[in-house]
Amino acid sequence: MKVVFAPDSYKGSLSSIQVAEVMKKAWHAVIPDSETIMKPMADGGEGTLEVFSTSVSHEKVYLSCKGPLGENHESWYVKLDDQRAVIEGAAIAGLPLVPTEERNPDHTTSYGIGQAITHALNEGCTNLIVAIGGSSTNDGGLGMLQALGMKTYDENGQETGMYGKDLHAVKRVDFSELDPLLKDVTIRVASDVDNPLTGPQGASHIYGPQKGATEQQVNAYDHALDHYGKLIEEVFDKNIMNTPGAGAAGGLGFAFLTIGAQLESGAQLIGEAIQLKKAIHDADYIITGEGQSDDQTLFGKAPGYVAELAKENHTPVLLISGSLGANYGALNEIFTSCFSIAPGPSSLEDCLKNAEEYLFETTRQIARLITQQ
Repeated sequence: MKVVFAPDSYKGSLSSIQVAEVMKKAWHAVIPDSETIMKPMADGGEGTLEVFSTSVSHEKVYLSCKGPLGENHESWYVKLDDQRAVIEGAAIAGLPLVPTEERNPDHTTSYGIGQAITHALNEGCTNLIVAIGGSSTNDGGLGMLQALGMKTYDENGQETGMYGKDLHAVKRVDFSELDPLLKDVTIRVASDVDNPLTGPQGASHIYGPQKGATEQQVNAYDHALDHYGKLIEEVFDKNIMNTPGAGAAGGLGFAFLTIGAQLESGAQLIGEAIQLKKAIHDADYIITGEGQSDDQTLFGKAPGYVAELAKENHTPVLLISGSLGANYGALNEIFTSCFSIAPGPSSLEDCLKNAEEYLFETTRQIARLITQQ
């Protein structure tokens, strides 16, 4: 029997790698002679680099860059070969890197992400995958583009800073000194949202509050991003502010569109890169999961993508998640069966604390059932 474990993380408790390891251990406790393959997944947010470092051959590249608050930060990315590299925005400017009491989009920057891109370009990489989910910023990629050579000026002709608060002062943009190496690079951006840059469904209104923005800041940033976006659109003579995904990661999606990058489904992009389809080709069962599954799992989330591949391959796919949320019945459209690891009425605190134990036992019970078939 061949089983592929391809879960996403259980956010707040277990990484996707830990989830896959627990599932594998539980399965072998019941069916020790199974062939098991771990292909932990991500959809473009925190943990993307860990997925690559577990699933494919690679080289870790370390660098010093600016962190989310502009501090000196030690980070890393992976090179898959001489030309291909994977950069995770959350490892450089992610929300978890900012203490809760300091979360404020005025004080965060995406500058370090641009530094990482420059580092990879100077290493000779010509094909980049950049995961942008989980950012702490709402700067429209201002910092990142500045690190790549864009200049921004205020009404007095003075260069502006690199933080979110500086976005409000931008009156002119200049791309004449943009890194020339970008002309010969393919950048694929992993994201799982399709929000436009501005408006009621834009970066500021939908994601600003979770990054510490007040209601007043949300409105101010929406206005600033609208002005900033139009300045850039005028330079390049193209309409990209309303492109699905432009509002991802506080407007980083828009910044990447500006330099010719492609926005793609994070789960699909990562699944292709780790050769998930090849791994499940002759599998008997595929097991995936995430912290909470609901009808939104069907739209761009990693388990949904795994299930679609399994369906194409006519392979049973089981979903084992921390909990099953709203309209979870819809999940049976693509999953063979769905399970929650919670043993009964439980608090969130209890589920997070005991996630590993509950996951092990649920997986073990499923394996016991399968041995009886």
